[in-house]
Amino acid sequence: MGRVKPFFNRISGTHLTLIGLAMVSVFLVACGNGTAQQVPGMPDSANPEVANLRGDIAIDGSSTVFPITEAVSEEFGYLTNGNVRITVGISGTGGGFEKFCNDETQISNGSRPIKQNEVEMCTVSGIEFIELPVAVDGLTVMVNKSNDFVECMTVDELNKIWSSESEGKVTTWSQIRSEWPNEKMDLYAPGVDSGTFDYFTEVVNGQSQASRGDFTASEDDNVLVQGISGSKYSLGYFGYAYYAENADKLKALEIDGGNGCVMPTSEAINNGMYAPLSRPLFIYVRRDSVDTPHLAEFVKYYLGPEGQKLIEEAGYIPFPQKVYDFGTTNFLEGMTGTVFGGDNVQKGPVADVLGGNGVINGSG
Repeated sequence: MGRVKPFFNRISGTHLTLIGLAMVSVFLVACGNGTAQQVPGMPDSANPEVANLRGDIAIDGSSTVFPITEAVSEEFGYLTNGNVRITVGISGTGGGFEKFCNDETQISNGSRPIKQNEVEMCTVSGIEFIELPVAVDGLTVMVNKSNDFVECMTVDELNKIWSSESEGKVTTWSQIRSEWPNEKMDLYAPGVDSGTFDYFTEVVNGQSQASRGDFTASEDDNVLVQGISGSKYSLGYFGYAYYAENADKLKALEIDGGNGCVMPTSEAINNGMYAPLSRPLFIYVRRDSVDTPHLAEFVKYYLGPEGQKLIEEAGYIPFPQKVYDFGTTNFLEGMTGTVFGGDNVQKGPVADVLGGNGVINGSG
C-alpha cells in the first residue's frame, strides 16, 4: 500500500490528535495492499466498512512504544477518512496503566509487562485486558559522540554506575575504570514511571526501581538525546529506536552480558545476542474492544502486515509471524490476562512462551 510516512512528533505530557484527511485516505486506498500477505481476520485497507468506521480511541503509556502506536494511528486514521479519532499520550508505562485501569483509556502501551499491583488495580475497577506483544526492542546505552575512551561496558560496570549505593559516591569515569578520565559523569535516564526505567533497573541492579536518584530524568526521550549529545562526559540509556533516529548525535556502546561485547543492532537484538538488554514491547487492550468495531479493526490493523511494516519503519524489530498470529487469535477470542507479567511471569522468547501456553490465559 502506498503510504505517507508518519511524522514522529513526541511532546511529553500531551495528547496528539491524529486526523486523517479524506484526500489522503482516497489516495492510500487507491494504491492497494501491494504484495503483503493478508492474515485471516485482518482488515482490508480497501474495505468500505473500514473507511466508514467512526469513534474515538484513547491510548497512553510508554514513550518507547509511542512511535509505533503513533504511526499505526496515523495510517489507520487515513483509512477511516479521519472518522476514527485517536489520541496517543506518553505518560510512561506506569502512568499509562494507571489511566488504563482507571477507565480513562482503551489501550495502554507498555515497554515492560504489566505488574501484579497493576493487574489488581484493573481487577478492582472491573477492567479486563488482553496482552499483545508487538515488537522487540534493545535498551541502548549511549555516550556523547566525542567520547573516545569507552567502546564497551559490562553489566557489572553499569551496576556500579546506576546502583542505589552509588548515589553521591561513584561520580567520575575513573571510578569505573582507572584508565578512564577523572571527569564527572553526567547521567541521563527515563523517569521512574517509565517501563524502560523498570526494565533497566531490574536487569542491571537486580530490582525494579532500584537506582541512584542523582541523574537527569525525563519521560521524553528527546530531552535525554539533547542532554547526552550536549555533554562530553555524559552517559544515558533508552530504547533502540530513539538511538537509531539520533545516531548522528550519539554513540552507542557495546554491552558485555557475559559472552563478550555486543553492539545493539536489529539482528543482535532479534536473535538474543544482545543480552540482557533485549526486551519485548506490548499493547494492552480492553476486553470489550473486541466487540467495538472501530477498536477491533484498529487492533487487527496494528497486528497485521501494515502494522508490522510500520514497526520496522519506527526502528523496532517485528516478531516472527506466528507471534502476530497468536496475538490475533487471542484478541479475536477475547483471551484475557497476562503470561508475561503479574505474579506468574513466564520467561523466554515470546514465540516460545505463547506457543507453550497456546493462548494467553494468566491472571487478570
